[in-house]
Amino acid sequence: MKRFIFVLTLIGTLFALPAFASLNVGTKAPLFTAEASLGGKVYNFSLADALKKGPVVLYFYPAAFTKGCTIEAHDFAAAMGQYHALGATVIGVSHDNIAILKKFSVSECRSKFPVAADTNQKIMRSYDAVLPQHNQYANRTSYVIAPDGTIIYTYTNLNPDQHVANTLTALRNWESQHKK
Repeated sequence: MKRFIFVLTLIGTLFALPAFASLNVGTKAPLFTAEASLGGKVYNFSLADALKKGPVVLYFYPAAFTKGCTIEAHDFAAAMGQYHALGATVIGVSHDNIAILKKFSVSECRSKFPVAADTNQKIMRSYDAVLPQHNQYANRTSYVIAPDGTIIYTYTNLNPDQHVANTLTALRNWESQHKK
């Protein structure tokens, strides 16, 4: 019972802590290539290649198949039509290995967008998206990156509820400013 109360207290503390992404709007996004899975199929995701097609929503999440990460994956999957209408690519990144992500990409991401493995936390660290309390996990951070590689929006909050709405709003604002 004491352990259960401790775990509940820890979870409550994590949601109560303010969390801020360290990469600022206007900075260049670090390029990366990572092993990813889309619909259970493994391939190498390249941020540089994705940016050639349009803006990219890069979101970091702590761990596949946890409650908040499942909610967030479902939310992103449900909104993929809106992202595609805005010409955007979505990619999720966590510390999970590719075997776990193959399953997560099918069940929780509903084969709608890829998730990439960052088992050595290299990508998380380059984006300052490491969970401070547990540095093997990613902090729940979303970035919107313009096709020129500039970060145009960043949002960090362990609560998954606003990541999709916020990134869609950022994309719409960017599109309205860059439409010809």
